[in-house]
Amino acid sequence: MYRIISGRWKSKRISAPKNFEVRPTTDFAKEALFSIIENRFSFDIGSSAVLDLFAGIGSISLEFASRGCQNVTSVEMNPKHAAFINSTAAELDMSLQINVQRADVFDYLNKNRNRKLHEIIVADPPFETDEKKYNELIALVLNNAFLKENGIFILEHQSRTKLEHPNLLDTRKYGNVSFSFFKPNETETAESFAD
Repeated sequence: MYRIISGRWKSKRISAPKNFEVRPTTDFAKEALFSIIENRFSFDIGSSAVLDLFAGIGSISLEFASRGCQNVTSVEMNPKHAAFINSTAAELDMSLQINVQRADVFDYLNKNRNRKLHEIIVADPPFETDEKKYNELIALVLNNAFLKENGIFILEHQSRTKLEHPNLLDTRKYGNVSFSFFKPNETETAESFAD
């Protein structure tokens, strides 16, 4: 279970079926994350394009939609979880705001290079993800024109995992969960980062 922290559906509790193996971002960490997004980076969430990778049961996607975001793409491989996001979005009258893509995140990123720019990209890979896969994910997002010039890529990971990257702006720790914030590649040097 998780709750929507703010916006139109503030305090709404969302319960997933008991047989779902999910680990939604804790309310405490999510509240802190959105405070950083709104205050440090000054995004107008309503007019931002958001990409939610490893969307799980939609905790982050629904939070953005509740806060007025009209353009959320949720990528989730598990068919039950993707269907749950769709049905919950429909129940909360958010179907026009949330576009659910059932896909492996790495396949999705490879197939959709240079197609659409986003202000905010959030990724919450499985907790057991190793450093090599994290680095592959970071490279795919930053090297393939997914982020606008003023955009931000936020990666959720275990606090014991220490990520290093020239685009890393900051890492914030909330218990065993951390959020690392990455800026886009500089336009003129993007080619030098390419694979």
